[in-house]
Amino acid sequence: MRSRSLLWSFNYAIEGIAYALRTQRNMRIHVASAIVVLIASLFLRIERAEFLAVVFAIAFVLVTELVNTAVEATVDIVTDSFLPLAKVAKDVAAGAVFVSAITALIVGYIVFFSRLTHVTDILLIRVQQTPLHVTVVALAVTALAVLIMKAFRREGGTWVRGGWPSGHTALASAGAAAITYITGNPAAAVISLSVAALVAQSRVESEAHTVPQVVWGAATGLLITTVIFQLFWF
Repeated sequence: MRSRSLLWSFNYAIEGIAYALRTQRNMRIHVASAIVVLIASLFLRIERAEFLAVVFAIAFVLVTELVNTAVEATVDIVTDSFLPLAKVAKDVAAGAVFVSAITALIVGYIVFFSRLTHVTDILLIRVQQTPLHVTVVALAVTALAVLIMKAFRREGGTWVRGGWPSGHTALASAGAAAITYITGNPAAAVISLSVAALVAQSRVESEAHTVPQVVWGAATGLLITTVIFQLFWF
């Protein structure tokens, strides 16, 4: 009976994974990405410790996606109406998947980036000093700053609409500032800042944000990008 019970426990586990693959689009994306990464690991002949890091990163993502699916199913069993705590449970579970995916991307960047270049050390230093790299970092820091501010100043709306500050305006302003610093061209600066201003105007006219919210978002994007470019580019 014990061996039968153990065998059935494996069967139930596989059924759970199969259910997640059938019903969850993100799970299918994660599995496809894992297959590509594992094949790349073989071709690029990464070291044993690096391979273990890749495997753990893949497992981390898959496990959190499975837990997220289980949490969603459990919440749906308990209630079929909107409850604030039910939303919190689903949002937190989805947040766990997001954190695991970002962690996996960081691991992949560290493990694979140097192997995709011929002159790894020199090129890595050059890439770290390129305006593209600095711009990506500035946009990422701006997005995280907006997320943190909205978490502490949640005043209605969603993460992509409403609340303090305007994330769209912050990212548009950060991009405009990056273009200005990279090109050093007054015409490019005027054009890019004008586009950022149009983004801010559209957020106000669509009633997604108030004027103070878009102003705060613009200031956030400009300030963070300026600081990062001053530290790592100029």
